Amino acid sequence: MHRSLSRFPAVALMIVVLALVVTQARAGERFITVTSTTSTQNSGLYGHLLPIFTGVTGIEVRVVAVGTGQAIRLARQGDADVLFVHHKASEEKFVAEGFGVARFDVMYNDFVIVGPKADPAKVRGMTDAAKALVKIAAAKAAFASRGDNSGTNKKELELWKTAGVDARGVSGSWYRETGSGMGATLNTASAMNAYALTDRATWIKFANKGDLAVMVEGDDRLYNQYGIILVSPAKHPHVKAKDGQAFIDWILSEDGQEAIAAYHISGEQAFFPNAARAGY
Repeated sequence: MHRSLSRFPAVALMIVVLALVVTQARAGERFITVTSTTSTQNSGLYGHLLPIFTGVTGIEVRVVAVGTGQAIRLARQGDADVLFVHHKASEEKFVAEGFGVARFDVMYNDFVIVGPKADPAKVRGMTDAAKALVKIAAAKAAFASRGDNSGTNKKELELWKTAGVDARGVSGSWYRETGSGMGATLNTASAMNAYALTDRATWIKFANKGDLAVMVEGDDRLYNQYGIILVSPAKHPHVKAKDGQAFIDWILSEDGQEAIAAYHISGEQAFFPNAARAGY
């Protein structure tokens, strides 16, 4: 009994030492935080890209996938090292106001309008997105909107404005705002047999299509450009500028751009790199 008790201090010391080792290991972890969009996450792109980057650099990337509006808010607050989103006007404003160092084009794809195969608004095959929305509104056909201030939602609202339709003014009737990400909104559209605007990569990856199909595509206004920005260390000194810039440099490099081009979903290329066109 006495010998057993005498061992307790040694055991306690061992526990303390192990705790310190674990704490130091965690403190020594090399990682950056990237605020980005649900579309890049839902598409599976990060699952393809990030292991390659980490393998090359040893830097782990932790992604916070939210709508573009929320991603920008988090970056403004200093809750990220890098911003990777898809609403160029908002990104340029972020940099102009001193929250970002510089913005670079990374890649693009496009948006499509999907809808039920029965196509109650008769928009299938149209290549003018605004005119298609006019017909959807006239038919009072169900439309599922993200309603979350994301890049996709901003694009959708721009298109409604071009169409001359105040969709938000009739929210709750044929126009439904989900306040959710792209995958959840597509699930709602599938359940309701509703039209919706989605980026093509998420649509290709989306498994619960139900009776939905692509209705409208090919309009230049459906172009979907992604940009990347280092959060300003001048605004937020805790930003991991060196490792964040390493991620940006790799994404814009020939290797990073080739990795983006190599990502396919069901045999289709999901994103098209264009950093070189931006003169990087």
